[in-house]
Amino acid sequence: MKSSRTMSSLLQEFFTEYLINQRRASQHTIASYRDNFCMLLKYAQQRLKKFPVVLEFCDLNARFISDFLNHLEKDRGVSARSRNQRLAAIHSFFRYISLYVPEHIELIQQVLAIPSKRYEKKIVEFLDRPEIDSLLEAPDCKTWIGRRNHALLMLMIQTGVRVSELTSLCCQDVVLGIGAHILCKGKGRKDRCTPLMKQMIAVLRAWLKEGDYEPADPLFPSTRGGPLSSDSVQYLVAKYAAIAQEKCPSLKRKRISPHVLRHTAAMEMLQAGIDRSMIALWLGHESYETTQIYLDANLSIKEKLLEKMVPLKVQKGRYRADDQLLTFLKSF
Repeated sequence: MKSSRTMSSLLQEFFTEYLINQRRASQHTIASYRDNFCMLLKYAQQRLKKFPVVLEFCDLNARFISDFLNHLEKDRGVSARSRNQRLAAIHSFFRYISLYVPEHIELIQQVLAIPSKRYEKKIVEFLDRPEIDSLLEAPDCKTWIGRRNHALLMLMIQTGVRVSELTSLCCQDVVLGIGAHILCKGKGRKDRCTPLMKQMIAVLRAWLKEGDYEPADPLFPSTRGGPLSSDSVQYLVAKYAAIAQEKCPSLKRKRISPHVLRHTAAMEMLQAGIDRSMIALWLGHESYETTQIYLDANLSIKEKLLEKMVPLKVQKGRYRADDQLLTFLKSF
């Protein structure tokens, strides 16, 4: 029996019924899916000359979705990893509608068969101790904004909080007594307590004394009193990284972002000899395997392993060149 459900109605139900009620997805996940489908629908409107509300299932076929993904990479310059995230959102929607429009199951299966693209996993960026010091010295602590940003940068480097976790912190989420820590709501709606070092405690105590803050007020408010946006945090990190470059030229070779500061926190713990499982717990990772990227990036640990290795006993003898055909094949 043919269903009377439309693409427009199912997309709305996907957000209101599936993401919000069934999955109880976080606001960040919902916002990411929203942005993804806004881009898809605008692309469809430009290509097909049809308003999104009247789009049919046959319009969003596998070939069209593939063209959209290629458009993201070639015209918008997104990475293969971001492209795969967009595809994952589309796959999620098509799996959802397969329950309600079985007459379109062939089209749905073709879209679900679109594969993710493989990409190169680059070694993570992180800051060493001189670079950390230069970044923390960049804000002008004689001003209110400078003191706020100094405390913000230090908290990111010491705790490794995500940007979304940082911007949602309230004054009541900071505990400065015995067992000082911050309480943040992490990825996947998981609450996480992160301990604070003595220096961080002193900075936050001084910062909280600056204003007459209520418990529910943002820990790091904007000049208007509201919470900082993710874009604002991205901007100020880049701003102070540019200032710090004058004192620490090695920063010019790195692209500093809030996530790099999160990586820095992890590397500081790894170099201090803390176990990977503890680092995963600290950062709020689902699995300790996620912290493998920090082992891959830590050259000092590899150098220590190299020192422990026994030198190979190489046999003496004159070098003989390979066969010409083998040499040709090895050149590729």
